[in-house]
Amino acid sequence: MTSKRWTLVGGAVACLIAAIHASALHAAPWLEPGDVRARFAVQKLSDRGHLNRPVTTWPINWSALESGTGNLTSSDLPSVGMASAYLRFEREQQAAPGLRTELSLNAQSEIPAFTGFETNALAKAGASVNLQWQGSTWAFGLKPTYAKDPDDNEEVRPDGSYLAATTGNWVFGAGTIDRWWGPGWQSSLILSNNARPVPSVWITRNDTAAPETPWLEWLGPWNATLLVGQYENDRAVPRAKLIGMRFSFRPVAGLDIGLSRAIMVGGEGRSESASTIADALIGRDNSQDGADNDPGNQLGSVDVRYGFSVGQQSMGVYAEMMGEDEAGAFPARKSWQFGTDWTSQLLDGDQQWFLEYTNTLADDFLGNARPNISYEHFQYRSGYRYNGRNMATSFDGDAEALTLGAYHFFGDGSNLTAKASYAELNKDGRSRVIVPTDDIFYTVPARNQNVAIMQLGYGTQAFSGWLDLSLQATDKEIEYVSGKKDQISASARWTYRY
Repeated sequence: MTSKRWTLVGGAVACLIAAIHASALHAAPWLEPGDVRARFAVQKLSDRGHLNRPVTTWPINWSALESGTGNLTSSDLPSVGMASAYLRFEREQQAAPGLRTELSLNAQSEIPAFTGFETNALAKAGASVNLQWQGSTWAFGLKPTYAKDPDDNEEVRPDGSYLAATTGNWVFGAGTIDRWWGPGWQSSLILSNNARPVPSVWITRNDTAAPETPWLEWLGPWNATLLVGQYENDRAVPRAKLIGMRFSFRPVAGLDIGLSRAIMVGGEGRSESASTIADALIGRDNSQDGADNDPGNQLGSVDVRYGFSVGQQSMGVYAEMMGEDEAGAFPARKSWQFGTDWTSQLLDGDQQWFLEYTNTLADDFLGNARPNISYEHFQYRSGYRYNGRNMATSFDGDAEALTLGAYHFFGDGSNLTAKASYAELNKDGRSRVIVPTDDIFYTVPARNQNVAIMQLGYGTQAFSGWLDLSLQATDKEIEYVSGKKDQISASARWTYRY
Protein backbone atom coordinates (compact mmCIF):
# COMPACT_ATOMS: atom_id res chain seq x y z
CA MET A 1 0.00 0.00 0.00
CA THR A 2 1.35 3.42 -0.97
CA SER A 3 2.08 6.14 1.56
CA LYS A 4 -0.35 8.40 -0.30
CA ARG A 5 -3.20 6.01 0.38
CA TRP A 6 -2.17 5.58 4.01
CA THR A 7 -2.30 9.37 4.31
CA LEU A 8 -5.95 9.34 3.11
CA VAL A 9 -6.80 6.95 5.89
CA GLY A 10 -5.33 8.97 8.41
CA GLY A 11 -37.39 -1.16 31.15
CA ALA A 12 -35.84 -0.62 27.88
CA VAL A 13 -37.89 2.51 27.11
CA ALA A 14 -36.91 4.49 30.21
CA CYS A 15 -33.31 3.46 29.90
CA LEU A 16 -33.29 4.39 26.25
CA ILE A 17 -34.75 7.83 26.81
CA ALA A 18 -32.29 8.47 29.63
CA ALA A 19 -29.33 7.32 27.57
CA ILE A 20 -30.34 9.44 24.62
CA HIS A 21 -30.95 12.71 26.42
CA ALA A 22 -28.63 12.57 29.45
CA SER A 23 -25.30 12.98 27.64
CA ALA A 24 -23.90 15.62 25.34
CA LEU A 25 -23.52 14.80 21.67
CA HIS A 26 -20.02 13.82 20.63
CA ALA A 27 -18.21 13.43 17.34
CA ALA A 28 -18.42 10.18 15.36
CA PRO A 29 -18.58 7.20 15.51
CA TRP A 30 -21.62 6.37 13.56
CA LEU A 31 -23.79 3.33 13.15
CA GLU A 32 -22.15 1.50 10.26
CA PRO A 33 -23.80 -0.60 7.57
CA GLY A 34 -23.43 -4.34 8.04
CA ASP A 35 -25.39 -4.88 11.27
CA VAL A 36 -28.82 -6.09 10.11
CA ARG A 37 -30.23 -6.08 13.64
CA ALA A 38 -29.33 -2.42 14.06
CA ARG A 39 -30.92 -1.62 10.72
CA PHE A 40 -34.06 -3.52 11.67
CA ALA A 41 -34.23 -1.56 14.94
CA VAL A 42 -33.71 1.83 13.29
CA GLN A 43 -36.19 1.12 10.52
CA LYS A 44 -38.91 -0.25 12.79
CA LEU A 45 -38.67 2.71 15.15
CA SER A 46 -38.87 4.99 12.12
CA ASP A 47 -41.82 3.21 10.50
CA ARG A 48 -43.78 3.27 13.74
CA GLY A 49 -43.22 6.99 14.24
CA HIS A 50 -40.65 6.90 17.06
CA LEU A 51 -37.70 8.13 14.97
CA ASN A 52 -38.14 11.08 12.64
CA ARG A 53 -34.89 11.08 10.68
CA PRO A 54 -33.86 9.78 7.21
CA VAL A 55 -32.88 6.11 7.48
CA THR A 56 -31.68 5.20 3.96
CA THR A 57 -28.20 6.74 4.09
CA TRP A 58 -25.61 4.65 5.94
CA PRO A 59 -23.60 5.19 8.08
CA ILE A 60 -26.08 7.03 10.31
CA ASN A 61 -24.58 9.40 12.88
CA TRP A 62 -25.52 8.64 16.46
CA SER A 63 -26.35 12.33 16.86
CA ALA A 64 -29.20 11.95 14.38
CA LEU A 65 -30.53 8.86 16.16
CA GLU A 66 -30.30 10.54 19.55
CA SER A 67 -32.02 13.77 18.60
CA GLY A 68 -34.62 12.15 16.34
CA THR A 69 -36.00 9.58 18.80
CA GLY A 70 -39.34 10.62 20.26
CA ASN A 71 -40.97 9.65 23.52
CA LEU A 72 -41.93 6.02 23.95
CA THR A 73 -44.61 4.78 26.33
CA SER A 74 -45.31 1.44 27.97
CA SER A 75 -47.85 0.70 25.24
CA ASP A 76 -45.00 0.76 22.71
CA LEU A 77 -43.01 -1.95 24.52
CA PRO A 78 -44.64 -4.96 22.86
CA SER A 79 -43.76 -3.73 19.37
CA VAL A 80 -40.41 -1.92 19.71
CA GLY A 81 -39.02 -2.84 23.14
CA MET A 82 -36.36 -5.25 21.87
CA ALA A 83 -35.39 -2.93 19.02
CA SER A 84 -34.98 0.00 21.41
CA ALA A 85 -32.94 -2.06 23.86
CA TYR A 86 -30.56 -3.22 21.13
CA LEU A 87 -29.94 0.34 19.89
CA ARG A 88 -29.31 1.47 23.46
CA PHE A 89 -26.80 -1.35 23.92
CA GLU A 90 -24.96 -0.50 20.70
CA ARG A 91 -24.91 3.18 21.57
CA GLU A 92 -23.32 2.42 24.95
CA GLN A 93 -20.75 0.25 23.17
CA GLN A 94 -19.95 2.56 20.25
CA ALA A 95 -20.87 6.16 21.04
CA ALA A 96 -19.53 6.73 24.54
CA PRO A 97 -16.54 9.09 24.79
CA GLY A 98 -13.13 7.57 25.37
CA LEU A 99 -11.13 4.64 24.06
CA ARG A 100 -12.44 1.21 23.03
CA THR A 101 -10.91 -1.78 21.26
CA GLU A 102 -12.24 -4.68 19.24
CA LEU A 103 -10.50 -7.83 18.01
CA SER A 104 -11.86 -9.81 15.08
CA LEU A 105 -10.82 -13.15 13.54
CA ASN A 106 -12.37 -14.65 10.43
CA ALA A 107 -12.04 -17.59 8.04
CA GLN A 108 -14.04 -18.83 5.08
CA SER A 109 -13.66 -21.52 2.44
CA GLU A 110 -14.45 -19.13 -0.43
CA ILE A 111 -15.02 -15.39 -0.77
CA PRO A 112 -18.75 -15.07 -1.54
CA ALA A 113 -19.64 -13.44 -4.83
CA PHE A 114 -23.06 -12.28 -3.62
CA THR A 115 -23.43 -9.95 -0.67
CA GLY A 116 -26.25 -7.94 0.85
CA PHE A 117 -26.38 -5.41 3.68
CA GLU A 118 -24.40 -7.78 5.93
CA THR A 119 -20.65 -7.34 6.45
CA ASN A 120 -18.19 -9.65 4.68
CA ALA A 121 -14.44 -9.84 5.26
CA LEU A 122 -13.63 -10.26 1.51
CA ALA A 123 -10.69 -12.56 2.27
CA LYS A 124 -10.38 -16.29 3.00
CA ALA A 125 -8.95 -15.58 6.43
CA GLY A 126 -7.83 -12.61 8.45
CA ALA A 127 -7.45 -10.74 11.69
CA SER A 128 -8.03 -7.12 12.65
CA VAL A 129 -7.72 -4.87 15.67
CA ASN A 130 -10.13 -1.94 15.77
CA LEU A 131 -8.94 0.86 18.06
CA GLN A 132 -11.33 3.81 18.38
CA TRP A 133 -11.28 7.00 20.41
CA GLN A 134 -14.01 9.60 20.67
CA GLY A 135 -13.94 13.07 22.18
CA SER A 136 -16.21 16.10 22.12
CA THR A 137 -14.88 17.32 18.74
CA TRP A 138 -12.45 14.73 17.37
CA ALA A 139 -12.72 11.00 16.80
CA PHE A 140 -10.48 8.45 15.15
CA GLY A 141 -10.51 4.79 14.31
CA LEU A 142 -7.42 2.75 13.52
CA LYS A 143 -8.20 -0.69 12.12
CA PRO A 144 -5.16 -2.50 10.70
CA THR A 145 -6.24 -5.77 9.08
CA TYR A 146 -4.29 -8.74 7.81
CA ALA A 147 -6.13 -10.52 4.99
CA LYS A 148 -4.96 -13.95 3.86
CA ASP A 149 -5.79 -15.01 0.28
CA PRO A 150 -7.82 -11.94 -0.69
CA ASP A 151 -9.19 -11.45 -4.20
CA ASP A 152 -7.21 -8.23 -4.68
CA ASN A 153 -3.73 -9.23 -3.47
CA GLU A 154 -3.77 -6.60 -0.68
CA GLU A 155 -2.93 -8.47 2.51
CA VAL A 156 -2.59 -5.38 4.72
CA ARG A 157 -5.66 -3.17 4.76
CA PRO A 158 -6.81 -0.02 6.55
CA ASP A 159 -10.52 -0.60 5.91
CA GLY A 160 -12.59 0.88 8.72
CA SER A 161 -9.94 3.45 9.73
CA TYR A 162 -10.83 7.13 9.84
CA LEU A 163 -10.18 10.55 11.35
CA ALA A 164 -13.22 12.78 11.90
CA ALA A 165 -14.02 16.15 13.44
CA THR A 166 -17.29 17.92 14.15
CA THR A 167 -17.73 21.65 13.66
CA GLY A 168 -21.15 23.18 13.95
CA ASN A 169 -23.57 20.62 12.58
CA TRP A 170 -21.10 19.09 10.11
CA VAL A 171 -18.72 16.16 10.33
CA PHE A 172 -15.49 16.28 8.30
CA GLY A 173 -13.67 13.01 7.84
CA ALA A 174 -10.97 11.10 6.00
CA GLY A 175 -10.52 7.36 5.80
CA THR A 176 -11.99 4.14 4.45
CA ILE A 177 -15.49 3.46 5.76
CA ASP A 178 -18.31 1.35 4.35
CA ARG A 179 -21.42 3.02 2.97
CA TRP A 180 -24.87 1.94 1.84
CA TRP A 181 -27.04 4.40 -0.08
CA GLY A 182 -30.63 3.42 -0.68
CA PRO A 183 -33.54 1.40 0.76
CA GLY A 184 -32.58 -2.08 -0.54
CA TRP A 185 -31.68 -4.98 1.74
CA GLN A 186 -29.91 -7.13 -0.87
CA SER A 187 -28.71 -4.47 -3.30
CA SER A 188 -28.06 -0.79 -3.76
CA LEU A 189 -27.95 0.44 -7.33
CA ILE A 190 -25.55 3.31 -6.53
CA LEU A 191 -23.22 2.56 -3.55
CA SER A 192 -22.95 -0.40 -1.19
CA ASN A 193 -20.47 -2.40 0.88
CA ASN A 194 -20.12 -5.12 -1.79
CA ALA A 195 -16.64 -3.77 -2.58
CA ARG A 196 -14.03 -2.59 -0.12
CA PRO A 197 -14.43 1.12 0.73
CA VAL A 198 -12.58 3.63 -1.44
CA PRO A 199 -10.14 5.86 0.52
CA SER A 200 -11.82 9.27 0.64
CA VAL A 201 -12.38 12.56 2.39
CA TRP A 202 -15.93 13.63 3.14
CA ILE A 203 -18.34 16.02 4.78
CA THR A 204 -21.75 15.01 6.10
CA ARG A 205 -24.47 16.55 8.20
CA ASN A 206 -24.29 15.56 11.87
CA ASP A 207 -27.84 15.95 13.21
CA THR A 208 -30.27 15.53 10.32
CA ALA A 209 -33.06 17.59 11.89
CA ALA A 210 -35.53 19.59 9.81
CA PRO A 211 -34.62 23.16 8.75
CA GLU A 212 -35.77 25.94 11.01
CA THR A 213 -36.15 28.33 8.07
CA PRO A 214 -39.91 28.60 7.36
CA TRP A 215 -39.60 28.36 3.58
CA LEU A 216 -37.57 25.14 3.85
CA GLU A 217 -39.68 23.40 6.48
CA TRP A 218 -41.37 21.31 3.79
CA LEU A 219 -38.13 19.31 3.38
CA GLY A 220 -38.49 17.84 6.83
CA PRO A 221 -35.43 16.13 8.36
CA TRP A 222 -32.63 16.01 5.78
CA ASN A 223 -29.11 14.77 5.28
CA ALA A 224 -26.34 15.62 2.82
CA THR A 225 -23.03 13.88 2.13
CA LEU A 226 -20.17 14.79 -0.20
CA LEU A 227 -17.11 12.58 -0.62
CA VAL A 228 -14.00 12.62 -2.82
CA GLY A 229 -11.92 9.46 -3.13
CA GLN A 230 -9.25 7.80 -5.21
CA TYR A 231 -9.34 4.41 -6.92
CA GLU A 232 -6.52 1.85 -6.94
CA ASN A 233 -3.49 1.80 -9.25
CA ASP A 234 -4.21 -1.54 -10.94
CA ARG A 235 -7.05 -0.60 -13.25
CA ALA A 236 -7.54 0.50 -16.86
CA VAL A 237 -7.23 4.16 -15.77
CA PRO A 238 -5.04 4.15 -12.65
CA ARG A 239 -5.81 6.45 -9.73
CA ALA A 240 -9.11 7.73 -11.11
CA LYS A 241 -11.05 9.94 -8.71
CA LEU A 242 -14.49 9.31 -7.26
CA ILE A 243 -16.92 12.09 -6.37
CA GLY A 244 -19.99 10.93 -4.48
CA MET A 245 -22.99 13.03 -3.46
CA ARG A 246 -26.21 12.15 -1.70
CA PHE A 247 -29.11 14.25 -0.47
CA SER A 248 -31.94 12.58 1.43
CA PHE A 249 -34.98 14.12 3.07
CA ARG A 250 -38.26 13.22 4.73
CA PRO A 251 -41.07 15.63 3.71
CA VAL A 252 -43.73 13.61 5.56
CA ALA A 253 -43.44 11.03 8.33
CA GLY A 254 -42.28 7.66 7.00
CA LEU A 255 -41.38 8.89 3.50
CA ASP A 256 -37.65 8.89 2.69
CA ILE A 257 -36.45 10.30 -0.64
CA GLY A 258 -32.81 10.04 -1.73
CA LEU A 259 -30.95 11.67 -4.61
CA SER A 260 -27.45 10.33 -5.34
CA ARG A 261 -24.63 10.82 -7.83
CA ALA A 262 -21.33 9.02 -8.30
CA ILE A 263 -18.77 10.47 -10.71
CA MET A 264 -15.54 8.90 -11.95
CA VAL A 265 -13.16 11.56 -13.23
CA GLY A 266 -9.45 12.10 -13.86
CA GLY A 267 -6.81 9.47 -13.31
CA GLU A 268 -3.62 8.70 -15.21
CA GLY A 269 -3.71 10.26 -18.66
CA ARG A 270 -7.04 12.01 -18.00
CA SER A 271 -7.65 15.67 -17.28
CA GLU A 272 -8.28 16.69 -13.68
CA SER A 273 -8.60 20.41 -14.35
CA ALA A 274 -11.24 22.56 -12.73
CA SER A 275 -13.10 22.89 -16.05
CA THR A 276 -13.15 19.11 -16.51
CA ILE A 277 -14.55 18.58 -13.02
CA ALA A 278 -17.09 21.35 -13.62
CA ASP A 279 -18.22 19.66 -16.85
CA ALA A 280 -18.65 16.40 -14.95
CA LEU A 281 -20.63 18.08 -12.19
CA ILE A 282 -23.08 19.72 -14.59
CA GLY A 283 -23.45 16.50 -16.59
CA ARG A 284 -21.59 17.57 -19.72
CA ASP A 285 -20.06 14.14 -20.14
CA ASN A 286 -21.89 12.32 -22.93
CA SER A 287 -19.16 13.14 -25.49
CA GLN A 288 -20.78 16.47 -26.39
CA ASP A 289 -17.25 17.81 -26.99
CA GLY A 290 -15.91 14.60 -28.52
CA ALA A 291 -15.03 11.28 -26.93
CA ASP A 292 -11.45 12.33 -26.15
CA ASN A 293 -12.74 15.30 -24.16
CA ASP A 294 -15.38 13.37 -22.23
CA PRO A 295 -14.70 14.38 -18.60
CA GLY A 296 -15.76 11.19 -16.90
CA ASN A 297 -18.33 8.56 -16.08
CA GLN A 298 -21.23 9.15 -13.77
CA LEU A 299 -24.26 7.46 -12.31
CA GLY A 300 -27.31 9.10 -10.81
CA SER A 301 -30.09 7.55 -8.76
CA VAL A 302 -33.41 8.40 -7.14
CA ASP A 303 -34.79 6.20 -4.37
CA VAL A 304 -38.01 6.33 -2.37
CA ARG A 305 -39.19 4.37 0.63
CA TYR A 306 -42.44 4.71 2.56
CA GLY A 307 -42.77 2.93 5.91
CA PHE A 308 -45.86 2.70 8.09
CA SER A 309 -47.43 0.83 11.00
CA VAL A 310 -49.55 -2.27 10.56
CA GLY A 311 -51.13 -3.10 13.90
CA GLN A 312 -48.22 -3.67 16.28
CA GLN A 313 -45.84 -4.23 13.36
CA SER A 314 -44.48 -2.21 10.45
CA MET A 315 -44.17 -2.42 6.69
CA GLY A 316 -42.44 -0.52 3.92
CA VAL A 317 -42.43 -0.30 0.14
CA TYR A 318 -39.47 1.05 -1.79
CA ALA A 319 -38.04 1.67 -5.24
CA GLU A 320 -34.78 2.89 -6.73
CA MET A 321 -33.97 4.03 -10.25
CA MET A 322 -30.36 4.42 -11.43
CA GLY A 323 -29.29 6.05 -14.68
CA GLU A 324 -25.89 5.60 -16.33
CA ASP A 325 -26.27 8.61 -18.63
CA GLU A 326 -28.02 11.95 -18.56
CA ALA A 327 -30.75 13.30 -20.79
CA GLY A 328 -32.45 16.61 -20.13
CA ALA A 329 -30.87 16.86 -16.66
CA PHE A 330 -32.40 13.52 -15.62
CA PRO A 331 -30.85 10.03 -15.45
CA ALA A 332 -31.11 7.94 -18.62
CA ARG A 333 -30.27 4.32 -19.50
CA LYS A 334 -32.14 3.23 -16.40
CA SER A 335 -31.83 0.29 -14.02
CA TRP A 336 -34.57 -0.44 -11.49
CA GLN A 337 -35.16 -1.93 -8.08
CA PHE A 338 -38.47 -2.58 -6.30
CA GLY A 339 -39.04 -4.07 -2.90
CA THR A 340 -41.18 -4.44 0.16
CA ASP A 341 -40.21 -5.26 3.74
CA TRP A 342 -42.22 -6.05 6.85
CA THR A 343 -41.81 -7.14 10.46
CA SER A 344 -43.44 -9.76 12.65
CA GLN A 345 -43.13 -11.11 16.20
CA LEU A 346 -43.24 -14.89 16.41
CA LEU A 347 -41.61 -17.55 18.61
CA ASP A 348 -40.63 -15.00 21.29
CA GLY A 349 -38.54 -13.01 18.83
CA ASP A 350 -38.60 -10.28 16.19
CA GLN A 351 -38.50 -10.94 12.46
CA GLN A 352 -37.58 -8.76 9.50
CA TRP A 353 -38.70 -9.93 6.05
CA PHE A 354 -38.05 -8.51 2.60
CA LEU A 355 -38.80 -9.28 -1.05
CA GLU A 356 -36.64 -7.43 -3.58
CA TYR A 357 -36.44 -7.30 -7.39
CA THR A 358 -33.41 -5.84 -9.16
CA ASN A 359 -32.84 -5.28 -12.89
CA THR A 360 -29.52 -3.75 -13.97
CA LEU A 361 -29.89 -4.26 -17.73
CA ALA A 362 -30.27 -0.64 -18.86
CA ASP A 363 -33.77 0.20 -20.12
CA ASP A 364 -34.82 -3.47 -19.95
CA PHE A 365 -37.64 -2.88 -17.48
CA LEU A 366 -39.25 -0.02 -19.41
CA GLY A 367 -38.13 0.28 -23.01
CA ASN A 368 -35.61 -1.42 -25.26
CA ALA A 369 -32.74 -3.15 -23.44
CA ARG A 370 -29.31 -1.51 -23.80
CA PRO A 371 -26.66 -4.06 -22.69
CA ASN A 372 -23.10 -3.32 -21.57
CA ILE A 373 -23.97 0.13 -20.22
CA SER A 374 -24.74 -0.29 -16.52
CA TYR A 375 -21.55 0.09 -14.45
CA GLU A 376 -19.42 0.28 -17.64
CA HIS A 377 -17.72 3.12 -19.55
CA PHE A 378 -15.78 3.38 -22.79
CA GLN A 379 -12.95 5.33 -21.09
CA TYR A 380 -12.95 3.77 -17.61
CA ARG A 381 -12.82 0.19 -18.87
CA SER A 382 -12.49 -1.37 -15.41
CA GLY A 383 -15.99 -0.04 -14.78
CA TYR A 384 -17.67 1.15 -11.62
CA ARG A 385 -15.68 -1.30 -9.53
CA TYR A 386 -13.05 -1.15 -6.83
CA ASN A 387 -10.49 -3.93 -6.63
CA GLY A 388 -12.59 -6.10 -8.90
CA ARG A 389 -15.97 -5.83 -7.18
CA ASN A 390 -18.95 -3.74 -8.17
CA MET A 391 -19.42 -0.74 -5.88
CA ALA A 392 -23.20 -1.13 -6.09
CA THR A 393 -25.05 -4.45 -6.45
CA SER A 394 -23.20 -7.76 -6.21
CA PHE A 395 -25.23 -9.02 -9.18
CA ASP A 396 -23.27 -6.51 -11.32
CA GLY A 397 -24.60 -5.11 -14.60
CA ASP A 398 -27.01 -6.65 -17.13
CA ALA A 399 -28.58 -8.82 -14.40
CA GLU A 400 -32.09 -9.56 -13.20
CA ALA A 401 -32.62 -10.97 -9.72
CA LEU A 402 -35.34 -11.69 -7.17
CA THR A 403 -34.48 -12.17 -3.49
CA LEU A 404 -36.59 -13.27 -0.54
CA GLY A 405 -34.93 -12.74 2.84
CA ALA A 406 -35.76 -13.20 6.50
CA TYR A 407 -33.97 -12.39 9.78
CA HIS A 408 -35.03 -13.78 13.15
CA PHE A 409 -33.81 -11.95 16.26
CA PHE A 410 -33.96 -13.87 19.54
CA GLY A 411 -34.49 -12.17 22.88
CA ASP A 412 -31.02 -13.24 24.08
CA GLY A 413 -29.37 -11.39 21.18
CA SER A 414 -28.79 -14.34 18.87
CA ASN A 415 -30.06 -14.18 15.30
CA LEU A 416 -30.82 -16.33 12.27
CA THR A 417 -30.56 -15.37 8.58
CA ALA A 418 -32.14 -17.06 5.56
CA LYS A 419 -32.08 -15.67 2.04
CA ALA A 420 -32.87 -17.17 -1.36
CA SER A 421 -32.19 -15.51 -4.71
CA TYR A 422 -32.73 -16.45 -8.31
CA ALA A 423 -30.74 -14.41 -10.79
CA GLU A 424 -29.98 -14.23 -14.47
CA LEU A 425 -26.46 -12.84 -14.73
CA ASN A 426 -25.00 -11.02 -17.73
CA LYS A 427 -28.19 -11.38 -19.77
CA ASP A 428 -26.41 -10.16 -22.92
CA GLY A 429 -23.65 -12.74 -22.57
CA ARG A 430 -20.82 -10.28 -23.26
CA SER A 431 -18.46 -8.27 -21.06
CA ARG A 432 -16.74 -4.95 -21.72
CA VAL A 433 -14.59 -4.96 -18.61
CA ILE A 434 -10.80 -4.90 -18.92
CA VAL A 435 -8.92 -6.90 -16.30
CA PRO A 436 -5.59 -5.06 -16.01
CA THR A 437 -3.82 -7.59 -13.78
CA ASP A 438 -4.13 -11.21 -12.68
CA ASP A 439 -3.55 -10.05 -9.09
CA ILE A 440 -7.16 -8.87 -8.85
CA PHE A 441 -10.10 -11.25 -9.24
CA TYR A 442 -12.90 -9.45 -11.12
CA THR A 443 -16.24 -10.74 -9.86
CA VAL A 444 -17.89 -9.94 -13.19
CA PRO A 445 -19.93 -12.73 -14.85
CA ALA A 446 -18.25 -13.78 -18.11
CA ARG A 447 -21.39 -15.01 -19.90
CA ASN A 448 -25.13 -15.44 -19.52
CA GLN A 449 -25.87 -17.70 -16.54
CA ASN A 450 -28.94 -18.52 -14.48
CA VAL A 451 -28.18 -19.22 -10.85
CA ALA A 452 -30.04 -20.03 -7.64
CA ILE A 453 -28.39 -18.74 -4.45
CA MET A 454 -29.09 -19.75 -0.85
CA GLN A 455 -27.61 -18.11 2.25
CA LEU A 456 -28.00 -19.23 5.87
CA GLY A 457 -26.49 -17.55 8.90
CA TYR A 458 -26.42 -17.74 12.68
CA GLY A 459 -24.97 -15.28 15.20
CA THR A 460 -24.59 -15.84 18.93
CA GLN A 461 -22.41 -15.14 21.96
CA ALA A 462 -19.45 -17.50 22.20
CA PHE A 463 -16.10 -17.55 24.04
CA SER A 464 -16.86 -14.18 25.70
CA GLY A 465 -17.32 -12.60 22.27
CA TRP A 466 -19.65 -12.78 19.29
CA LEU A 467 -19.59 -15.56 16.70
CA ASP A 468 -21.14 -15.29 13.22
CA LEU A 469 -21.50 -18.42 11.08
CA SER A 470 -22.60 -18.23 7.45
CA LEU A 471 -23.15 -20.58 4.54
CA GLN A 472 -23.71 -19.49 0.94
CA ALA A 473 -24.38 -22.01 -1.84
CA THR A 474 -25.17 -21.76 -5.54
CA ASP A 475 -26.68 -24.47 -7.71
CA LYS A 476 -23.71 -24.33 -10.11
CA GLU A 477 -20.23 -22.90 -10.45
CA ILE A 478 -20.36 -19.39 -11.87
CA GLU A 479 -17.88 -18.35 -14.51
CA TYR A 480 -16.38 -14.90 -14.02
CA VAL A 481 -13.97 -13.02 -16.28
CA SER A 482 -11.18 -13.94 -13.82
CA GLY A 483 -12.19 -17.59 -13.36
CA LYS A 484 -14.64 -19.60 -11.28
CA LYS A 485 -15.63 -19.59 -7.62
CA ASP A 486 -16.59 -22.61 -5.52
CA GLN A 487 -20.28 -23.35 -5.24
CA ILE A 488 -20.17 -23.37 -1.42
CA SER A 489 -18.74 -20.74 0.91
CA ALA A 490 -18.70 -21.54 4.64
CA SER A 491 -17.47 -18.80 6.96
CA ALA A 492 -16.92 -18.03 10.62
CA ARG A 493 -16.16 -14.68 12.25
CA TRP A 494 -15.46 -14.08 15.95
CA THR A 495 -15.37 -10.60 17.50
CA TYR A 496 -14.32 -9.62 21.00
CA ARG A 497 -14.85 -6.15 22.49
CA TYR A 498 -12.76 -4.92 25.39
